[in-house]
Amino acid sequence: MKKWLTFDLDGTIMQNPFVKYVFPEVQRNIIDKCSYEYNVIQELFNEHYLRVKNKRTVEAYDWDDIVEQHIRKQQLELRINIEELVEKHSTLPKVYLLEDKSLSVLEYLKERGYSLAAVTNGFYKYQYPVMRELGLTRYFERIITPDQVGYGKPDHRILQTLTKDGEIIAHIGDRLDDDVQLANAFGIYSVFIYRQLPYHLLTIKADQRSKDVEIKKILESKWKRETQNQLNSLTESAIPDIIVSSLNELKEIW
Repeated sequence: MKKWLTFDLDGTIMQNPFVKYVFPEVQRNIIDKCSYEYNVIQELFNEHYLRVKNKRTVEAYDWDDIVEQHIRKQQLELRINIEELVEKHSTLPKVYLLEDKSLSVLEYLKERGYSLAAVTNGFYKYQYPVMRELGLTRYFERIITPDQVGYGKPDHRILQTLTKDGEIIAHIGDRLDDDVQLANAFGIYSVFIYRQLPYHLLTIKADQRSKDVEIKKILESKWKRETQNQLNSLTESAIPDIIVSSLNELKEIW
């Protein structure tokens, strides 16, 4: 039976091209067809957040559909293919690993007998080109996405397919609302990566950091940003078991 460690991708391991390249190109293409200027990107994100709020998690990450809906609303004669734009911009240095040692950490975990799976809310067609460019595909036995399984984080059913041939040990990610809540709901170790940890917390063991008074303030602040202040206080379901400042710290845990 496999021992799975599951990883979020964006913000945890890699930087995708959406914010700096894909969305700005969408903005330019739409404005070129309009008779007035407006913030296209904000409109697209408003629709994204609305879908998330209404628990339409899978649809919330279907950027082709969101853009197409927006174009119809504007009554424009225009076709934009997000998948093609992601392919176009998935080149170095537009996409990159967030840590220089990322690949060596993944290799280390595999050598220790763990099977690695990417569990992401990004659709497969958007994530795979980035992973391929960054050399990540060889490390992950599975890439699990909402468009494939019909569920998105934090719905723990997104993980169920992995239990058919093994045990999930932990999920590692950079978001409390998606990644930490996912792991806690599934009953596995929730590992939260936060690269701006205050220096004194680095002297505390990773599985003890969540008890620190200062880290609770950090978690509260991040929770409010992630939930757009719709939820006032951090819930127990979003408190991580383990907090790391880098992927490299995973080597000390496993």
